[in-house]
Amino acid sequence: MTSSPFWSPVVGGLVPYVPGEQPKLANLTKLNTNENPYPPSPKVVAAIQAAAEQGLQLYPDPESVALRGAIARQYGLQPDQVFVANSSDEVLAHAFFALFQQAAPLVLPDVTYSFYQVYCGLYGIPMHVVPLADGLRVDVETLVGPAGSEIAGVVVANPNAPTGIGLPLAQIERLLQMHPQHAVLVDEAYVDFGGESAVGLIARYPNLLVTQTLSKSRSLAGLRVGLACGQRPLIEALERVKNSFNSYPLGRLAQAGALAAFEDQAYFAQTCAAVVHSREGLALQLEDMGFEVLPSQANFVFARHPQRDAAELAAELRKRAVLVRHFKQARIAQYLRISVGTPAQCDSLLQALAQILG
Repeated sequence: MTSSPFWSPVVGGLVPYVPGEQPKLANLTKLNTNENPYPPSPKVVAAIQAAAEQGLQLYPDPESVALRGAIARQYGLQPDQVFVANSSDEVLAHAFFALFQQAAPLVLPDVTYSFYQVYCGLYGIPMHVVPLADGLRVDVETLVGPAGSEIAGVVVANPNAPTGIGLPLAQIERLLQMHPQHAVLVDEAYVDFGGESAVGLIARYPNLLVTQTLSKSRSLAGLRVGLACGQRPLIEALERVKNSFNSYPLGRLAQAGALAAFEDQAYFAQTCAAVVHSREGLALQLEDMGFEVLPSQANFVFARHPQRDAAELAAELRKRAVLVRHFKQARIAQYLRISVGTPAQCDSLLQALAQILG
């Protein structure tokens, strides 16, 4: 690591998030970063093209009024209960800054989206990390602070990443009831592939903030749009941070494309169903090849082979132009996270694995 006397003191101690590889290789079966294998709705492309032809010399709407209205209608909320920003990562960053910088630790599982710990390092938020239960499952009853101590709040991904395992809505409600005086952030990046959304609980729980992304189920990873839903005080906190950071997080093209994506529910449902169908078939075929596959409600599967090292499998797949994600974290070092591709991409993966496994 390089260093410089010009750095602020905090910079040298940061442990940044490492995104999945985005290689510039031809004929690659890319199943490592959970992108949707299908393109966005044609209506999204048309809306972006129309927006590109007018008004780019002007700033976009800083409040994304039309987009927030569409999201609110979709979820039965008021527009002022919706927040949007440049990716769900930015939404999460603002939420951590706005809600969890307390004189107490944030409670989170040990195996989950690794950006959570990065935000804690960036903002100086202490953490209380709780091990997952058997089967790499989240047990909400364990998501509490050290005995007799205060906490800043709780964050949980549902379905969890990288495991793909979802919690039933009753368990999310139990978590909210356990912590009525603390913010509970439920990250629903993958919820549209079979999970149960907690958005319907917002009216009853002022401590609930739900975040989502358009990168996965709405095929817009390249556009970078994320959202949060919650009661007005939590949303106002995010707005205050946003307007102290970047008043115009979503450009005209992003707002136009995201709005069109929410308005084309038929296409959204069709592509989600296609991914779920492929996921179920892929899981069965991997099990036939000897893999142990965790039950997934996301657009990926998390699997291990009892007789083969996961890092070696990932390397052998890469030699065959198939990319999957391998994590070095001790508890999950023998698992591969495999994004669900098109049927043809899944076939390429399975053919490569058949060659490797003999």
